[in-house]
Amino acid sequence: MRTLCIDTSAGSSVALHDDTAGVLARAHSADRRGHAERLAGLVAQTLRDAGLTAADVDRVAVGTGPAPFTGLRVGLVTARAFGHARGIPVHGVGSLDALARQVLDLHPEATVLVLGDARRREVYSARYRALGDDDVRLLAGPRVGPAAQVAADPAGAAVDEGEVVVAGAGAVLYADVLPPTPGTPDEVDPAVLARVVRARLARAQAGEEVSLGTEPLYLRRPDVQPATARKRAS
Repeated sequence: MRTLCIDTSAGSSVALHDDTAGVLARAHSADRRGHAERLAGLVAQTLRDAGLTAADVDRVAVGTGPAPFTGLRVGLVTARAFGHARGIPVHGVGSLDALARQVLDLHPEATVLVLGDARRREVYSARYRALGDDDVRLLAGPRVGPAAQVAADPAGAAVDEGEVVVAGAGAVLYADVLPPTPGTPDEVDPAVLARVVRARLARAQAGEEVSLGTEPLYLRRPDVQPATARKRAS
């Protein structure tokens, strides 16, 4: 089973993952504002580097955020359009879920606190533990707020038992408050989305309720709002 994996929670990241052979190809742009201009080209590049075409893809996995409005929307629209054109399923996975899974590959027994860059001097945050070798169990979050608020939150800390590993771009930005654990990743590896999708589909087949929807997770309203109609003077 080959999965085209897309995440635009930070830059634009694409990977083609095979359930047997692993990652066949990947492409990445660190540009956090040029998703619309770059993503289609990265998808084409990934398929080209793998020596395959769109017809060789069996499903699509896409990161659903949380992330700023525009970049996240571009990734979701691209994934849905690709899946619709091919007539293949499109599955969504939280971007923080994927990053937590990467960290748990390094620290399988830990509680992981993932912090994403939410801009406006805030972070997206969520706590996780491992669920098998390829999925995660959400303990708290996701939510958005100042890093200092996350660090001081006793309710979130109450779920932590044993080793706590901190990771993510938000931890890098606000290391004075919640420093990242050395050696942990700070961006989503899109290929991990395929692993999480595969694990959740297996659990769904066993009758469990899983989350694979492609609804975007913004956590707050977009920066740009439509202008409201002016009231007439009476």
